[in-house]
Amino acid sequence: MKKIYYIIAAALSLGFLSGCVDLDMNPPSSASSENWYSDADELAISLNDLYRKSFYGIDMEFWTDRRTDDWAQRDYSYEFTNGSATSATTAFSDYWTNTYRAVSRSIRVLESIEKLGNGPEYEVLAAEAHFFRAYFYARLVTCWGDVPFYTRSITSDEAYEMGRTDQEVVKKQVYEDYDAAIAGLPEDNNNGGVKRVDKGAAIALKARAAIYWGDYAECARLCKELMDMGKYSLYPDYGELFRQKSYTCETIFSIANGYEYEQFQNIKSFVLRTAGGTAVAQPSWDLLAAYECTDGKLITESPLFDPHNPYDNRDPRCCETFAKPGTTIYGVVFDPSPVVTKVYDSIQGKEVKNKDTKTNDNYAPYNGCCLRKGAQEEWRTGLYNDNPQIIIRYADVLLMYAESKIELNQIDATVLNAINDVRARAYGVKRTDTDKYPSITTTNQKELRTIVRRERRVEFPWEGRRYFDLRRWGLLEKCYSHHYYGLHNAANLKTYYSNGNYFWAYTPEIDEDGFADFTKMEADGLIVKYGHHQYDPKVELFPIPNTEIIINKNLVQNPGY
Repeated sequence: MKKIYYIIAAALSLGFLSGCVDLDMNPPSSASSENWYSDADELAISLNDLYRKSFYGIDMEFWTDRRTDDWAQRDYSYEFTNGSATSATTAFSDYWTNTYRAVSRSIRVLESIEKLGNGPEYEVLAAEAHFFRAYFYARLVTCWGDVPFYTRSITSDEAYEMGRTDQEVVKKQVYEDYDAAIAGLPEDNNNGGVKRVDKGAAIALKARAAIYWGDYAECARLCKELMDMGKYSLYPDYGELFRQKSYTCETIFSIANGYEYEQFQNIKSFVLRTAGGTAVAQPSWDLLAAYECTDGKLITESPLFDPHNPYDNRDPRCCETFAKPGTTIYGVVFDPSPVVTKVYDSIQGKEVKNKDTKTNDNYAPYNGCCLRKGAQEEWRTGLYNDNPQIIIRYADVLLMYAESKIELNQIDATVLNAINDVRARAYGVKRTDTDKYPSITTTNQKELRTIVRRERRVEFPWEGRRYFDLRRWGLLEKCYSHHYYGLHNAANLKTYYSNGNYFWAYTPEIDEDGFADFTKMEADGLIVKYGHHQYDPKVELFPIPNTEIIINKNLVQNPGY
């Protein structure tokens, strides 16, 4: 199950390929010409380029997570959460352009295969190209709605005059491309030592597209097919899964990273200040409030919950996502308490100044939290993360299956088993060990809908799923109506502590959709609102880059931009 990621070397060491070709909606140039796409090896190298992280910005490095209620960042709010997104925002232009570059690369490979022939050496490459065209067109539709659409190479003039195609037409092509990929890709695709997309990836990502588009019957069918394959399983240790540097039994599709190939994530913003980072961003209090207690009840219902010790008696995924105060991370003890002025540093072998409490440092984590998910001691030395970026994993398939069957009101034992498999893994036990974790037994559709949505939130935080989940469930407006809160600065925090209010003065209310309400604590002067959130209906879709609107009179902007 553990395979070395050679894909980076194959793609990134061939920098000339991406450096000399403008992979825009119009793909011609030297590397796109007949003298390059002339045999199977060159086609494989062309497809290798689509494993570079630059094509997966939306899916990587917490981009969408920053735009949800799972995120806290000093006193900063991103453009979606505060309604300030515009068509001139650079990120949207970059993602639009890179996505169309990937589409054009896929098309060029398919056209070249048509000319070269249909031998067995080309069949898998064609299926791989179909996969990528489906993946990137699915992204375009999901993020932008109706989009410019083409399945053959186009000229610059054609690109500049192309309007938007009804998304239903594009979705049909996405399904057809995924079907071609599923039919043509092997279950294990390790051509030339490279871990490439395979049949399971095509099935899983078609299922994701289907659930995003409300096609629950198709999603359930695909997930069941993947489950029946027997190839994938849940990795036994939830926390360790995100520290693995190779494929695991749970990985279905991921993008490899490697520092030596300059494909990695800068993570200084998440590393503790005491360990040399800046601790700019943390998981939010809203997320902390979402985890059930070990009795399976919400914090508002469980007698096990203590707001002064909010990490105790919680679903184990809580303390695998958040660093629990008093535990060691990056080689130092993390404790934001205003009375803990020194902590032990195991690297230096001595107590050091605690820079992660506001008593010592005004820029200590504003909400007193720290991200543990994926964190390793080596992050302290290099301040980078080269763990593979998981795009989709088996737990997602199980919960997509459960959600789809619930929405179809086809609730049976397989639905409960899928949810309980994920919950039991969090506790490190088997699904059948129902006395060792809070298993789900209800078959009520409304109750199960709430349960599976909460399960997705606590299973996938900071994995790029929440924004799309919220939008699918029609909950972005409610999400962006809740603000970002944190602790007072040093003097007031000491008073807060001495009055017995630390960590939280009392338990926040949780509404029927799982959103925590901290407004009473704010009104009582106990906490600080660091980030103002405001919903704007336009954020249900991304803006088409303004530069595209200017040069193409046939493109119409999405509403509100």
